[in-house]
Amino acid sequence: GYKPMTTTVMGFHYTLKDADGNVIDSSSGAEPLLFMLGAGHIIPGLETKIQLMEIGDTKLVEVKAKDAYGEVIEEMKMQVQRSQFPPEAPLNVGEQFRTSEDPAAPIFTITEINGDEVHIDGNHPLAGKDLFFDIEITEKRDATEEEVAHGHAHGPGGHHH
Repeated sequence: GYKPMTTTVMGFHYTLKDADGNVIDSSSGAEPLLFMLGAGHIIPGLETKIQLMEIGDTKLVEVKAKDAYGEVIEEMKMQVQRSQFPPEAPLNVGEQFRTSEDPAAPIFTITEINGDEVHIDGNHPLAGKDLFFDIEITEKRDATEEEVAHGHAHGPGGHHH
């Protein structure tokens, strides 16, 4: 009989470090992260490595910048005038903002304030960085029909809208 291709849901705990060993993010103490294979929920370089793993497997996965958040784009670093911001906007180094209401608009980070000159950077904070994930697989199963219909995993660690 005809059997549609099943979609796999996987769950994993992770600790994300940069090349210097600084912890950037971790699921430790929280629910494992659930994702559906092929749904684009996690960076491509990580997904290709994880999908071959089984429950209980642990692995250190290195993802090069180009397969993670991309290389740094120099054109995304700009200098703008203080006057281009709303006068009431609190400008501090490290603040993040979008230039438009469009959810797909890049998020800019203020990197330096020099008098009336504000330096902003639209690169992802992790752009240009090779990432190192300590992974432990906690779950691997066929997605339910409901999950497939919704396009994301349900349950703890699933995406909530």
